[in-house]
Amino acid sequence: MSDEAATATTAAEAPAAEPLPHGLGASLPHADARAKTEGTFPYAADLWAEGLLWAAVLRSPHAHARIVSIDTTHARAMPGVRAVVTHEDVPGTSRHGRGTPDRPVFASEVVRHHGEPIAAVAADHPDTARMAAAAVIVEYEPLDPITDPERAFEAEPLHPDGNLIRHIPLRHGDPDAAGEIIVEGLYRIGRQDPAPIGAEAGLAVPRPDGGVELYLASTDPHSDRNTAAACFGLPADRVKIVVTGVPGATADREDQGFQLPLGLLALRTGCPVKLTASREESFLGHAHRHPTLLRYRHHADAEGRLVKVEAQILLDAGAYADTSADALAAAVSFACGPYVVPNAFIEGWAVRTNNPPSGHVRGEGAMQVCAAYEAQMDKLAKKLGLDPAEVRLRNVLATGDVLPIGQTVTCPAPVAELLTAVRDFPLPALPKDGPEEDWLLPGGPEGAGEPGAVRRGVGYGLGMVHMLGAEGTDEVSTATVRVHDGVATVLCAAVESGQGFTTLARQIVQETLGIDEVHVAPVDTDQPPAGPGCRGRHTWVSGGAVERAAKMVRTQLLQPLAHQFGMSTELLQIADGKITSYDGVLSTTVTEALEGKELWATAQCRPHPTEPLDGAGQGDAFVGLAFCAIRAVVDVDVELGSVRVVELAVAQDVGRVLNPAQLTARIEGGVTQGVGIALTENLRTPRGLIRHPDLTGYALPTALDAPDIKIVKLVEERDVVAPFGAKPVSAVPVVTSPAAIASAVRAATGRPVNRLPIRPQAAVVNAR
Repeated sequence: MSDEAATATTAAEAPAAEPLPHGLGASLPHADARAKTEGTFPYAADLWAEGLLWAAVLRSPHAHARIVSIDTTHARAMPGVRAVVTHEDVPGTSRHGRGTPDRPVFASEVVRHHGEPIAAVAADHPDTARMAAAAVIVEYEPLDPITDPERAFEAEPLHPDGNLIRHIPLRHGDPDAAGEIIVEGLYRIGRQDPAPIGAEAGLAVPRPDGGVELYLASTDPHSDRNTAAACFGLPADRVKIVVTGVPGATADREDQGFQLPLGLLALRTGCPVKLTASREESFLGHAHRHPTLLRYRHHADAEGRLVKVEAQILLDAGAYADTSADALAAAVSFACGPYVVPNAFIEGWAVRTNNPPSGHVRGEGAMQVCAAYEAQMDKLAKKLGLDPAEVRLRNVLATGDVLPIGQTVTCPAPVAELLTAVRDFPLPALPKDGPEEDWLLPGGPEGAGEPGAVRRGVGYGLGMVHMLGAEGTDEVSTATVRVHDGVATVLCAAVESGQGFTTLARQIVQETLGIDEVHVAPVDTDQPPAGPGCRGRHTWVSGGAVERAAKMVRTQLLQPLAHQFGMSTELLQIADGKITSYDGVLSTTVTEALEGKELWATAQCRPHPTEPLDGAGQGDAFVGLAFCAIRAVVDVDVELGSVRVVELAVAQDVGRVLNPAQLTARIEGGVTQGVGIALTENLRTPRGLIRHPDLTGYALPTALDAPDIKIVKLVEERDVVAPFGAKPVSAVPVVTSPAAIASAVRAATGRPVNRLPIRPQAAVVNAR
């Protein structure tokens, strides 16, 4: 046999290469996964420009103080310093804010929180910039800070807009209704930080037309552009934001108070200016989760069915409003949880204090109330002598039921199915007592007490979140799909913040057009707006816009063929890169049909409108809802108070699985974030001052803290009003897992566990 023949035979016998993942339902990998793994992905901190200057920001060391004077003379005189800006140098609007524009770019007369910006400096070296910022002399008159949100009602106004940001009184049903069984509780949720792992950084480059370009890891570029333009005193078309690589975001990725000084310095100096925040500056600058005080009273009949829920919810907004009004709406609306409650009377407040500002963090409002109402369900089960899962099953919400805000649940709500799935899932084996298994004990190797002090507990959590915006928010996104030379490009200003939108966009186009090579263009504000990257918006709204644009291109592609064969485009299908007719007469490839053509289409997606809550907390405020059930298994050392989360069993309604691997990762990430909320993450702020603003003092869960996560059921009951029928998946596990872990610790210890994160002393029983 010749060498050529041997080679041919070998090639013929070689197994075919595995086809690459393709289209919706496949585990298509992230396009940037390799670059991030190899360390070549360009983040904002990696940016550079010719003639670059470096920025630094001077921040207040006080939580509350009157500014007597600001002297920048020494800073301006330092060699290498090119500009120093304060409140006097803001040419446009002096206030900004995500939800309510009530925050000054630079403090002028009063400092309202620790870390508030006072001045910013641009210099030719980062060390020079930092030293110059420290050389700005500010004379303060310290004032008594208001850090207890309950005191804010009677305190002198901390802000010209007053201390009360929003009050929602929810009234639903009969106020005189009462149950045979009553349980009460007082609950406190601590302050969590989004703790973005990548450095918060940005680059501002002045433009020849007197405008400026900002290169940022923004998750809402058009909103940030509009805010920046107003503060810079420029028309919006002379400010451009280019979104750089976002290192993941579970909240608003970049604080606007970080972006605005950067642009002002670039405009003042006429040079590119870069700012990279230290970890301390990140803690001081961006918004945190709302600390919350909750008082509850549940009424039930003798069978454990809920009759009435009464609650008071107080959100600590910190110094400025930000998105606190939205967080309060979610907290009040979901205060009863995914349960049928015929009578509900909820009072909710969000108030200003001199604590660090609170804002959008994944599951805001819903997480805090979930911890409280699930604690109440545990108390109810204990008082009735019922299994905690059983008392929940007797009350769960279903499609067609009515929420306490008066809105009917029209989306799939398989709450009973989810709870049953986690309840019936086999429990993990008990650990051995031998020394070789010490690592299984709470506290880890050589950190645990005696095995005999360890008790196991099983607890449950049921959570719910809303999708998209609420209360009349105009949710809209625009996308363009262009096909040229057999390659498709998607243009959409939806920022990829780790939620997988770019992967989803590629899958949608692959599925609709049968094109393998799909690219998603970088995001900037020259594109039409797509809105913020929160609450799963981009899966629904931006994904819907991409789908509509792709279908329009599909029609353009198929129309000539359909006309040629005298049939409608509905009788043609695209699959596996081929176009075929229903009768088999037409069969060609997508590549052949596209030859020599350039096709494009632009489309919008706008879900059905919602309405604001009225004076009684009633209204169709939400587009859709997502639900989750989690069973937690924990081991607690009741002498030391240490807790180990052994296993979290998760069941979730997802509508439709669009990318199995990506969906699994999002659920596991959300659950693990919830572990931190439950056990370790507590940003301490005595007298309004952030203590230990670093990742040593603020304990994030590591890989060693991550429990065994079992996704036991994904309910794929498609939401008919959502594109593809899919529901966002990231927020609801974050909301639910802290409540489930607290429930399990209660089961193990018999202690009330009414505070998150759970402190060791709350889990100690009969200490020696």
